[in-house]
Amino acid sequence: MSEHRVPAPHLEPGRKLAGPVSYFPSIERTYGRPMQEWLDLAAARLDAGDTHMQAVAHLKDEHGMGHGHANAVVHYVKQRL
Repeated sequence: MSEHRVPAPHLEPGRKLAGPVSYFPSIERTYGRPMQEWLDLAAARLDAGDTHMQAVAHLKDEHGMGHGHANAVVHYVKQRL
């Protein structure tokens, strides 16, 4: 069993990505943290009772993430919880 509530997907180089996962390489490059950290943050917020948009706002306000990136992270986590 994984130690993470929502494990980060393994992204194969050269593979076409679709949906929220398509943002993940850009999120890692732009914000300099591994995807697992962002997924863990979003999962913790949702587990604590935040709505989708509250979790998005937290990533934007507290971590400087853009709206599209934050929304993709939260959407991905919600799909897997």
